[in-house]
Amino acid sequence: MSLAADQRRRAPSESEAILNALPNPVLLIAPDGKIMDANMAAESFFEISTQFLQRQSLKELVPFGSPLLALIDQVRSSGSPVNEYKVDLGTPRIGGDRQVDLHVAPLNERPGHIVVMLQERTIADKMDRQLTHRSAARSVIALAAMLAHEIKNPLSGIRGAAQLLEQAASSEDRMLTRLICDEADRIVTLVDRMEVFGDDRPVARGAVNIHSVLDHVKRLAQSGFARNIRFVEDYDPSLPPVLANQDQLIQVFLNLVKNAAEAVVDLGSDAEIQLTTAFRPGVRLSVPGKKSRVSLPLEFCVKDNGAGVPDDLLPNLFDPFVTTKPTGSGLGLALVAKIIGDHGGIIECESQPRKTTFRVLLPMFNPTKRFDQSNRDGVTGTPSHASHDSR
Repeated sequence: MSLAADQRRRAPSESEAILNALPNPVLLIAPDGKIMDANMAAESFFEISTQFLQRQSLKELVPFGSPLLALIDQVRSSGSPVNEYKVDLGTPRIGGDRQVDLHVAPLNERPGHIVVMLQERTIADKMDRQLTHRSAARSVIALAAMLAHEIKNPLSGIRGAAQLLEQAASSEDRMLTRLICDEADRIVTLVDRMEVFGDDRPVARGAVNIHSVLDHVKRLAQSGFARNIRFVEDYDPSLPPVLANQDQLIQVFLNLVKNAAEAVVDLGSDAEIQLTTAFRPGVRLSVPGKKSRVSLPLEFCVKDNGAGVPDDLLPNLFDPFVTTKPTGSGLGLALVAKIIGDHGGIIECESQPRKTTFRVLLPMFNPTKRFDQSNRDGVTGTPSHASHDSR
C-alpha cells in the first residue's frame, strides 16, 4: 500500500480522535434534521451515547421552539456560519439550567449538512457569580466578627444574672431563668459559628486522597443520620491527590452529605445519595495578582434524589442565613463555600426535582511545586474573571 493510500485510510480515525479531544460538544446534522455524528463531549452533554444520538432528530433533544433549530435553517439557506450566545438548551432529562453559546456552520463538502458546536456557559457564569458574592460578603463577615466579640460579653452577664435569680426563684420562675440560660447558650453557639467566617489564617494543605475522605464521611453518615439511606459510589480510581486540608474536607463533605440525607429523608427505601469523583481538564480560574490561571481539574459531587432546591434560593444558596430548613441557621453551606474558597476552589449547585448535585472543583496536588501558604491562590480576594478554558 502506498504512503498516500495509507494516509487516506488513517484519516477518518485521526479526524475522529481530534473531534473527541475537543472539550466542547460537536454535532453533525443531516438535511432532514437527523444527527449524523457526535463527539464524546456531546455524549456527555446530552447524557446518551453516539449510537443513540444517531437515531435521534435534533428537535427531539432540544426544547420545543429552540433558537438552535432556527439558526440551522438560517445557516442552511444562507450558506454562512452564525454564532448565538446564551441560548438555553435545558430539558428535564439533561437539566433545566444549560446555557450555551452556539456556533453553527455549513459543511461545504456535504451540501445541506450542518456542524453545530456548543460551548456551555454554566460553569463560567456560576464561578463569576460565586466570586462576586464572596466579595460582597466580606464586609458582612467583618461586621459579624466585630459583633460576635461584642455580643459575648453582655450575654455572659445575662446568663450569670439568670443563674443568681434561679437560686431564689420558685419552681415556676425557675423555668423562666432556665429558659434565659438556654437561649443565652444558644446565641453563644451561633456567635461561635459566625466567628469562623472571620478567620483569615492560611490553610495548611497537602496531598489528600479524596476517596479516603469520602469513605470516612460515608462511614460517619451510615452510623448516624444516614443509617437507612442507600449510597452509590462512582469513583475514578486513577484520580491524583487533591491539594487540601483533610480535616476541613471532611467537614465540607459531611455537611453536604448531611444536607442530602435531610433532603431524601421522606423517600423511605427510595432514598439515595451518590458520591462521584472525576478528572475534568479544561476548568481554569483567573485570580488577582497572577498571570496564569489556576487549574481546577478535580471534580467531586454529592448528589441526591430529593425534592430539590427552590429556584428562588439557588442564586444565593451559599450566602449566610439562606436556608431551606425551618429550623436551620443558614450557616452550613456558607461555611462550606468559605472552606472551598480558602482552598482555591469553587462549589456550585444544580437542582431539579429528584436530581440535586453539589459540585466541588479543586486543584490537584503538585509535588514539584512549592505551595505558598500566605497566598491561598488569591480566590478570596477581589472577584476576577472565571472561565471554562479549552486549552
